[in-house]
Amino acid sequence: MSGPRVRRKWRPTLGLIVFSVLIAVLALPTAIVIWFRALNGTTSQMGPVEFAALAVAFGITLAVAYILTRTVTGPIDALIARTEEIGRGGHAAIQPLKTYGTREIATLSQSFLDLATRLVDRTEYMRSFAAHVSHELKSPLTAIKGAAELLRDDDADKPITPEERRHFLDNIVADADRLDVLLNRLRELAYAELPMTAGETCLANIVDELQHRFLTLVATAEGDTETRFALSLEAGTIILGHLADNAAQHGARHLWITASKDGHRMIVVVADDGSGISEGNKELIFKPFFSTRRDVGGTGMGLDITRAMLQSHGGSIRLMEGSRAGTAFEITVPIAL
Repeated sequence: MSGPRVRRKWRPTLGLIVFSVLIAVLALPTAIVIWFRALNGTTSQMGPVEFAALAVAFGITLAVAYILTRTVTGPIDALIARTEEIGRGGHAAIQPLKTYGTREIATLSQSFLDLATRLVDRTEYMRSFAAHVSHELKSPLTAIKGAAELLRDDDADKPITPEERRHFLDNIVADADRLDVLLNRLRELAYAELPMTAGETCLANIVDELQHRFLTLVATAEGDTETRFALSLEAGTIILGHLADNAAQHGARHLWITASKDGHRMIVVVADDGSGISEGNKELIFKPFFSTRRDVGGTGMGLDITRAMLQSHGGSIRLMEGSRAGTAFEITVPIAL
């Protein structure tokens, strides 16, 4: 479905309006000269002073026309052309204009370039994401189909043994569970991509939720645990829940969560005592579907969901060099107003 369209009708161009105004300005001194000559009853040819006045007016009009063309109509036409170029060429066409003319046009152009960059990045991300999702869903579906066909085509002369039947059924259940996890992650990612939803909570409330969900982890809240920040309890639990889940999968037994104020932001450091992240994987952990535990059900979507949800709430996340053994992440999120 296409978006709203501007109603088609004739509208004057900016250049037409500008030059019409300039012609009117040029006509003004001519009209004044004619008016005063008519009042004085003068019918002789115009004198040098009158010619000079009209020449000066004409020269000023041309100068103003040149300035307006360079500072207004030219940059706007260039911005329109750049818009069409970006629509055809993507990232390669996102380049600044040669001239902007006025501060307002420069600000408009920068806003447009920022928006175009986000839209093109988003398009490329969705294209890559769709390819990854197709691959991730295809693998368990293929395994389920293969196991089901083997069970369906069981030969009466050479029947499948109970152990083989149980093995195939276990594979079907395991792959179905993996599909269920993937679909849950996709729902969380869709929630993360929504505009910021109203709500606020504090670290103490989130840690209470985590302690109920992760019984093998001892979650400890430290620092400013009562200041409320601009995350709903559900969003905060999803964000820290993914970090807690990663920690538990890597053998962590303790989770230290420390909060502190920094102006209008909360800085939340989440550290664990698990096996940590290898140097070779530190640059890959935020990539969608990257997982070192795929064989035990890891989807590689947790950190991508965490980052997307924080960005939709005006926050961010980065990997730290932890002071404790294990892994440490720093999260920033706005304080609730």
